[in-house]
Amino acid sequence: MENLLSEQRRFLETLSDKKRYLYNCIDWGLQCIGILGARGTGKTTLMLQSIKERFGKSDKALYISVDSPYFQANSLFDFAKGFYQHGGEALFIDEIHKYPDWSVHIKSIYDSIPGLKVVFSGSSLLQIAKQKGDLSRRAIVYNLNGLSFREYLYFTHSALFDTISVKDIVENHQSLAGEICKEFRILRLFRDYLKEGYYPFFLEGTTYYKLKVREAINHILEIDLPLINRIELRQISKIKKLLYLLSVSHPFVPNITKLSVATDISRPKLYEYLEHLQEARLLNLVRGKGRGYEILTRPDKIYLENSNLMYAIAEEVNAGSLRELFFVNQIRNAFTSHPLLVDDIIELSGKGDFIVKSSYTFEIGGKNKGLRQISDVPDSFVVADDIESGFGRNIPLWLFGFLY
Repeated sequence: MENLLSEQRRFLETLSDKKRYLYNCIDWGLQCIGILGARGTGKTTLMLQSIKERFGKSDKALYISVDSPYFQANSLFDFAKGFYQHGGEALFIDEIHKYPDWSVHIKSIYDSIPGLKVVFSGSSLLQIAKQKGDLSRRAIVYNLNGLSFREYLYFTHSALFDTISVKDIVENHQSLAGEICKEFRILRLFRDYLKEGYYPFFLEGTTYYKLKVREAINHILEIDLPLINRIELRQISKIKKLLYLLSVSHPFVPNITKLSVATDISRPKLYEYLEHLQEARLLNLVRGKGRGYEILTRPDKIYLENSNLMYAIAEEVNAGSLRELFFVNQIRNAFTSHPLLVDDIIELSGKGDFIVKSSYTFEIGGKNKGLRQISDVPDSFVVADDIESGFGRNIPLWLFGFLY
C-alpha cells in the first residue's frame, strides 16, 4: 500500500493543472463513477487531477492500475476492503477492463463497502449493461472523447474559450468567429490540430506522434478488442486490413460485398466488426435520416473516428473526406459525454450532407462552396473549409471545433 501511495505522490508532483472538458461535467461526489474512452485520451490524468484537487497529498485517496502483476494474483475486492479499513475514502481504478470479472468486484465494493467511493476507467469498448455484475443501476458512466479544437487551443496557447452550441453557431457565427480570430491565425492552427492535435500525448512532442497513434491503434486491435469482445486473434489481421481499406477509400460509402471479399470476413461478421470499431472509437458510422440505429445492417457512410487517425494510417488525405470526418467527429463528441449514444444526433440528408438534431441541414465543402444544393431547404447552411469567418448561411468549418 505504501509503495502505491509513494508512486501516486510522484505522479501528482508532475501533473498538469489544465483539465479536459469532461472534468467539470463529472459529479465527483458520487459513490461509483465510470470513465470510458479510447486509449490516449487522458483518462488517467483526469483521475489523478481529481485526487490532487479533492484529497491533496493525503492517503485517503489512492490510484491503482489493475493491469499490474499484483492485481493479476490478488483480489480487487479484498484490496479495496483493506484500503477502506486503513482509512481510505476513494479508490481510483485504471484499466479496469484488464481485470477478470471486474464488474463483479465493483458491484461487491459498491454493495459491501458503501463508505468507499470508487472511480474506474476503461476502454470505450466496455458495455456496462452487459457485464455480469449489474452496474447499470450503480455506476454513473461518462465518456471521454479526444480533444476538441477548442481544447487544443487551450492546451497549446492557454486560451480558454467557452463552448458554443450548434444553435449559437448557426445564429451568431460571424461575431463568434470574429472574436476568436482577433487572437489567432486560426486556419494554420486548425491544420495543425487536424494532423496532430486530437490525442493529449501530442504535448510530449510531435516528432513521434504518428507512431504513437499507430501504437494506440494496434493496442486497441491486438489487446483491447480480443480481450473485451472475445475475438480470435487470427481475425485481428483481417480487421486491420478492413480499417486500412476504409482509411483510403473515397468517398466513405461502403460496398459490403467488396469489403467482405477483400478482407475475407463474412458479411455478418463484417457488420459486427464495424460496430466494434465504432465502439473502440476508431470509426464513426452514419446512417440516413429516419433509419435509426439498425445493428448488423449497412451504414450509409463510414468515417475514421478522427482526423489524426487518417493522417497516421493513409498515405494521402482526401480533403473532402477530411472535412466531413471532422464535422461528424465534433458533432458526435459534443453529445456523447454520457455513453448512451444518440445515433440520430447526426444523420445523412437527401439534400445537403448532414442533418443535426433533426433540425439543421449542413452542406460541407471548400471555401467556394455555394448554397445551390440546399437553397430551398429550411434551416440549411454551408460549412466551408479554408475561411476564417463566414457570412449569412456560410459558416467556417473550424468553428464546429468549439462545441465541447
